[in-house]
Amino acid sequence: MAAAAAFIGSGAQASLRCRLKNWPRGRMKHCVVIGGGVVGLTTAWALLERGHAVTLLERDEAVAQGASRANGGQLSYRYVSPLADAGVPLKALRWLLDPDGPLRFKPEASRAQWAWLIAFLRNCRGPVNRRSTERLLALGAYSQAAFARLQAEAQLGDTIALRTPGKLVVYRNSTEFARAAARANAGLEQALSHDDCVALEPALADTEATLAGGIFTPGEAVADCHAFCAALHARLSQRERFRGRLGARVDGLLRDGRGAVRGVSTGLAEVGADAVVLAAGLASRALAATVGVALPLYPLKGYSLTAPIGPGHRPPEVSVTDFEKKILYARIGHELRVAAMVDLVGDDASLDAGRLASLQRSVRATFPHAADYDRATPWAGLRPATPSGAPILGASGVSGLWLNVGHGALGFTFSFATANIVAELVSGRASPLPLDGLTL
Repeated sequence: MAAAAAFIGSGAQASLRCRLKNWPRGRMKHCVVIGGGVVGLTTAWALLERGHAVTLLERDEAVAQGASRANGGQLSYRYVSPLADAGVPLKALRWLLDPDGPLRFKPEASRAQWAWLIAFLRNCRGPVNRRSTERLLALGAYSQAAFARLQAEAQLGDTIALRTPGKLVVYRNSTEFARAAARANAGLEQALSHDDCVALEPALADTEATLAGGIFTPGEAVADCHAFCAALHARLSQRERFRGRLGARVDGLLRDGRGAVRGVSTGLAEVGADAVVLAAGLASRALAATVGVALPLYPLKGYSLTAPIGPGHRPPEVSVTDFEKKILYARIGHELRVAAMVDLVGDDASLDAGRLASLQRSVRATFPHAADYDRATPWAGLRPATPSGAPILGASGVSGLWLNVGHGALGFTFSFATANIVAELVSGRASPLPLDGLTL
């Protein structure tokens, strides 16, 4: 266990070494988790629960500053169908011609972008989508159970604004609705008419559109992902075998004479480890490349608005997703979170005024009285996605380096499952779920 508790450096780094010299000894590994978003934090928790010591390294000065900051907040365990599906390429062409469409594409002189797009198109087939959806449904069900266990163990209380109002996916197009209704699982989902949708969620009475219908899934949840991350980090910081380093940018991965990864280097020190877990979202791509591991990740840029709810507003109580417009609505505490859009524009996380104005127009037409949109806080984030829509878990092909990446828009939903899967693998045990389609 020479790597366990080993901070290597000199001078100004001595204090960092001292902090780790008293790691508890025993039959455990020292694991470095790179990334302080929801995936990294849940991974750190799962590793601690299995008796390991954990050092979490996050480049920002606070946790959850990337894709976990202001995402949609929906925990959609059963609404997991990947974006890649038959018919999506033709839909994408229509979306690109619509100034308020859910998709925007900016071609780049980048091999990574075009390789990802080609792989994505290969996944846009019905049989492939069905197989991927089956895997992700199993992952979602396991994640729901894992979240319940974590909640009981961590005792996060009311700080994360957790509710289980169910999820309603509304359809404007009758053909799309008929297709969805035919696929609905009668034991888990309910196909509703326009009037049924309004009866379930009265705020839909204000919409300008006549809905073809909706699919309602009871038991689906919403929560504040950023608040969850902050609360979990606070609980982690109370654990004896945990060390968290914020503002610690990882510059590279350290390898021994046989090529195995045995730690990381930061701007302040080198941190030795028995296992390194990449859970840094899109940043994982560049770090993996330094040891010859090519991760098929591309950023899907999304936007959100967080609008305050006042006494005179009528927000939706049910979690609502507008299927055609690809906009979701979730009441989180005293705010309405609205999240939307898939922009393939590279690593640009800036706020696009035109896209935000488009989102404002759409939400005002759908839920005009739901919240104070004039005081909404905008956000944009990069969601690290694989062409298939499935995360990449487990071994990287380089000894000592493990992967928990590529969750796309479902990082909050899947993080509890993927954290447990990776922690089991790092511990030398079998995955609790089949890994077919979920590995590099």
